[in-house]
Amino acid sequence: MRVADAFRAAYGTSPQTVWHAPGRVNLIGEHTDYNDGFVLPFAVPWGVSAAVTPRTDKTVRLLSLQGHSEPVTIASHEESTGWTRYVVGVLAMLGDRVAGADIAIDGTIPAGAGLSSSAALEVSVASALNDLHELGMTPMEIALLSQKAENGFVGVPSGILDQAASALCQEGHALFLDCRSLASRTIPLDLASHGMSILIIDTQVHHEHSGGEYAKRRAECESAARKLGVPALRDVTDLAAALDRLQGDERKRTMHVVTENHRVEALIGLLRAGAVTEIGALLNASHLSLRDQYEVSSPELDVAVEAAVKGGARGARMTGGGFGGSAIALVADDRLESVRQSVVDAYAERGFQPPRFLPATPAPGAHRLA
Repeated sequence: MRVADAFRAAYGTSPQTVWHAPGRVNLIGEHTDYNDGFVLPFAVPWGVSAAVTPRTDKTVRLLSLQGHSEPVTIASHEESTGWTRYVVGVLAMLGDRVAGADIAIDGTIPAGAGLSSSAALEVSVASALNDLHELGMTPMEIALLSQKAENGFVGVPSGILDQAASALCQEGHALFLDCRSLASRTIPLDLASHGMSILIIDTQVHHEHSGGEYAKRRAECESAARKLGVPALRDVTDLAAALDRLQGDERKRTMHVVTENHRVEALIGLLRAGAVTEIGALLNASHLSLRDQYEVSSPELDVAVEAAVKGGARGARMTGGGFGGSAIALVADDRLESVRQSVVDAYAERGFQPPRFLPATPAPGAHRLA
């Protein structure tokens, strides 16, 4: 195992445990999680593996196979920078329950693709520490602690979607999650039996959620909810009346969140009815709403979606926080090449960097490797 071998080379001993946590694709339900709404992600085959041995002092030594060739030594939480904040944040949230650790990280998620490498990193480390220190945390508690690390330590005001998907997803299924109650259930996502696939289109335009736009969207939603007198936009029941009371960006953000929650429920209904090929229209509607009402798309994402549909996809939309990253397309297996070529040609016409295509197969959530 590559990450265990790297751990031995760096620290001179074998790791006490190795955990893997996946990235995720959100099938539908974007920017609804921090509005107490509904989401429907599934785990992808790529993720982050963490080889970990605890220490008796507070020192954290971190080696990334995708980073520096030598471990980074962090003597106090305040010293962490860059990607190390996600790991150190997890230890900080665990507090006195753990001391330091020697850690090696190996990630296979395409960087910047919007497939949530940060949550996979947090969940893999939290799962390993939970195992080693026998903390008894459930997968949801691991997800919540990881989210707390990202919110409170890294400073990204993200919802629970990414961490919950990484910790709780099951192979061959999507995860329906109520982000208020945290109730969840698995939804079978058997695309192959219908001759369908989800194709990830990585625009290779990278984004950084800790930038101001993501936080601005969340603040606009919270402001709109206060003006409407509801705990969160999830609680809006009369959309027309709510929109009459709002203006500008807050009106548009509310329109997206309320209709996106309805789209999640509608898509689950179609999946439960076995109408997999019919969900494409909901993907299209989600993208238009994210583009026009939530304003988190980008030219590269819009072109990917439009070209995929033109090439024969049943539906497509951006996935993840936006401003770059990836789109997903629902494609019949016999149209995959046509869709790929359509997107490649559209990118070439506009002088965009060539996109990358990844097949999305619903994978298992966090699990121990060794």
